[in-house]
Amino acid sequence: MSTGTAGTAGGSGDGRPIVIVGASLGGAKAAEALREAGYGGGVVLIGDEHERPYERPPLSKGYLLGKTPREKIYVHPPQWYAEHDVTLRLGTAVVAVDPAAHTVRLADDGRIEYAKLLLTTGSVPRRLPVPGADQEGVLYLRRVEDSDRIKAALRPGARVVVIGAGWIGLETAAAARTAGAEVTVLEAAELPLLRVLGREVAQVFADLHRDHGVELRFDVRVEELTGEGGRVTGVRLADGAAVPADVVIVGIGIAPDTALAEAAGLTVDNGIKTDEHLRTSDPDVYAAGDAANAYHPLYGRHLRVEHWANALNQPQTAARAMLGEDAVHDRVPYFFTDQYDLGMEYTGYVEPGGYDRVVFRGDRATREFIAFWLSGGRVLAGMNVNVWDVTDPIRELIVSKRVVDADRLTNPNIPVGEV
Repeated sequence: MSTGTAGTAGGSGDGRPIVIVGASLGGAKAAEALREAGYGGGVVLIGDEHERPYERPPLSKGYLLGKTPREKIYVHPPQWYAEHDVTLRLGTAVVAVDPAAHTVRLADDGRIEYAKLLLTTGSVPRRLPVPGADQEGVLYLRRVEDSDRIKAALRPGARVVVIGAGWIGLETAAAARTAGAEVTVLEAAELPLLRVLGREVAQVFADLHRDHGVELRFDVRVEELTGEGGRVTGVRLADGAAVPADVVIVGIGIAPDTALAEAAGLTVDNGIKTDEHLRTSDPDVYAAGDAANAYHPLYGRHLRVEHWANALNQPQTAARAMLGEDAVHDRVPYFFTDQYDLGMEYTGYVEPGGYDRVVFRGDRATREFIAFWLSGGRVLAGMNVNVWDVTDPIRELIVSKRVVDADRLTNPNIPVGEV
């Protein structure tokens, strides 16, 4: 089956459309970028969810807290797709990609030919591999219906156990406490976000949650989820301790959804491997967002970034590259979080142990500061907490790779842009 007509602005000219698998933020932004670039050919956007493309950050933040109305989470209004001649296929699973035949096969055995293919398949939550994890009341957060289920469970006095003190775990813990639930967070490491932020900054988040009444238990291992009548009632730890629970939220990370790419013979290594143009090992197949392990020119290596900014920005590069432009994705990684009265933005990339010091500008005690990760006097990353309008100068420091004076960097009287 072929959908769409011959295109312009780099289209194949043979009547085959550009097909995007993954009706997510990344997929919707790719369709938008193709139209903004002047491409007039067919665009087919396929997703296995029944919801039109939406943004995921609100699911653990404003939407989960009840502050962001449902209509605000969507990338485009319902009429946008028809108005921009984008064929939106929802509730439709793609079960195979055939690069040689330039086709995707659907669950109903239908086939769609493509000129170029973009995979924005995202990621899937890692499942908790212990007995009892399949009981009612054990929740994960990835899709909007997951957020709805969690929101319904967060009521005053409910005993909520969160397994995993990463970003999703901490944001759902904050939402639970804000709703008046009793919250216990279980984490295998010594501190929350330890691998991501290092000890110096991880302690800030531990203090934040303790100050808001969350019980944090570190260095623990979950052995079993106990239950009664098929519903979870608690968590048993390896040391024999029992933690009662009305609901258990599991946030132990995500894995890139690479099943289609692997079966199609594309190169997969911690995600779908791409070059700086987001082109995979097949010249007519591209990947973007959580699923893509893309070569980053600034760092001289492949990076897979599991954050909103990648899903927002990478599709623009992929769209232009599919249309024949020499487009390169070289944006510095960025993410943000909101927990209680703490708002944070993080710019840059640093591996665990890949820095030699962390310095602070501002006051950690009042949670108004900027943390900088340095190596050899060069800024690798910066995190501004309740301090705003500094991401651009932080990004400039990172991109310049210049050695900075740490005393000036930590002096709040000197603008970051003048360090």
